[in-house]
Amino acid sequence: MKKSVVYMPIFFALAVIVGIFIGKTLSDKKSSHQVKQETVVKGDKINALLNLISAKYVDSLSSDSLIEKAIPKIVSNLDPHSVYIPASELQTVNEELEGSFSGIGVQFNIQRDTVMIVSVISGGPSEKLGVLPGDRIVTVNDSTFVGKEITNEKVVNKLRGPKGTKVKVGIKRNGAKDLLSFEIVRGDIPVNSIDAYYKIGSDIGYVKVNRFGGSTYEEFFKALMAMKESGAEKFIVDLRGNSGGYLDAAISMINEFLGKGDMIVYTEGNANSRTDAIADGNGRFKTNRVMVLIDEWSASASEIFAGAIQDNDRGLIVGRRSFGKGLVQQQFPLLDGSALRLTIARYYTPSGRCIQKPYGNGEESYESDIYNRYIHGELDAKDSIHVNKSDTTIYRTKHGRVVYGGGGIMPDVFVPRDTTGMTSYFNKVNNSGMIYEYSFNYTDSNREKLKSYKNLNELEAFLDGEDLVSNFVVFAEGKGVKRNPNLLNKSRSLIKMKIKTYIIRNMLGDTAFYQILNRDDVTLKAALFQLSSKNEIK
Repeated sequence: MKKSVVYMPIFFALAVIVGIFIGKTLSDKKSSHQVKQETVVKGDKINALLNLISAKYVDSLSSDSLIEKAIPKIVSNLDPHSVYIPASELQTVNEELEGSFSGIGVQFNIQRDTVMIVSVISGGPSEKLGVLPGDRIVTVNDSTFVGKEITNEKVVNKLRGPKGTKVKVGIKRNGAKDLLSFEIVRGDIPVNSIDAYYKIGSDIGYVKVNRFGGSTYEEFFKALMAMKESGAEKFIVDLRGNSGGYLDAAISMINEFLGKGDMIVYTEGNANSRTDAIADGNGRFKTNRVMVLIDEWSASASEIFAGAIQDNDRGLIVGRRSFGKGLVQQQFPLLDGSALRLTIARYYTPSGRCIQKPYGNGEESYESDIYNRYIHGELDAKDSIHVNKSDTTIYRTKHGRVVYGGGGIMPDVFVPRDTTGMTSYFNKVNNSGMIYEYSFNYTDSNREKLKSYKNLNELEAFLDGEDLVSNFVVFAEGKGVKRNPNLLNKSRSLIKMKIKTYIIRNMLGDTAFYQILNRDDVTLKAALFQLSSKNEIK
């Protein structure tokens, strides 16, 4: 065999490699002439990047769209609570705290692809026209409004709108042959911060606060005064599940319980010098005993309230460790109608505690904290509570009691979660919404009969005589959940209580609902036990 034949493949391979190298070199030189080298001014790197993408990127794209996607990514690297709010969402987000919005004044639920009116807000536009609980909205502005594509967001977008504008709804009502048509003029609808308040026994007032919004202090003060005037001398403030809101609302509420000169809270940040909130001594409840109920979902302003009561030794905190949000946000409007809620400071309780839990391990770790508490048994046993070990400072209350920082407010009286009646069967039917749906259907089918019971005692007595659980089990089977006699027996009382309270809420409102729900509430019972004690907080 000739050597030229043997070496031919090698020569060919070398030629290809050399060709690739030459081609790349020429290409690089050509590219270097095509792309103008730009010097990026320090601090203007983002604009330079956007300009470069706009001018040179392979595909055409909208810089506005790119910015909308980029800003949340940037903000998410700051802390867990700084957030960018797009212009399309800002109004809805603000309405949650402002205390009112413009709409037709109904509470609804989507069942079987239909908008079902659960309740009609007293004094609102819908009530004035005769819209009733149980009505079904099937058309909006003469267009069919039913089907699987109907979502809560779509309903809100259709029914809410500027005050004074009109919306036409077609309603199907049980017992009415024809479709009912209502042209509703939208009006101001209150967003209540107080779910319920009522007296327990002769001298204890209970108030459930769901948020700290623009109208919360006024609502709170009126509730306390109404109960005080009817004989309440001690108060239980239920902040369980309250994720917070406006700092000013919490400060005004706490001021009602503290003496002149008592510290409420102070805030401090890198660009914000220390600001102290001090009680002015004008509170109307400075001598009334108070208990505060919290759980793992009590956050921010709820923790400010609980921390001030605890650190000033004005009352006991009952329940489980709170969420651990000790950062203060301020909302900054942007030119396009969007806004940035930026963390500007940390808040500190009167003893000096910052109760913000650590967030340096990333978003996933932060968001899974509550689940990890559950896994580690913290919700069931006080000894399982793990707090931030790096905060070794000893904090003391006004009277010298030791309290803890670094991850939420620790309750003075720990109460584990109540698992009585909890089974896999109950979890399945409850978490899927079947209990709520059955309760609404029962209410809707028996509304005229239920109306004849004018007060809570009469209605509850009637419902106690109904075979609610057996009928519910049949309903759940129709939804694909098979009955399990053993598990059902363990959960029977809990299921009946849930059904009964939902029906009572549908007919008599939230206060009646909480009066029934709270009867067996172990955290509330623990607070009542403490209030029955004559021992002062030391």
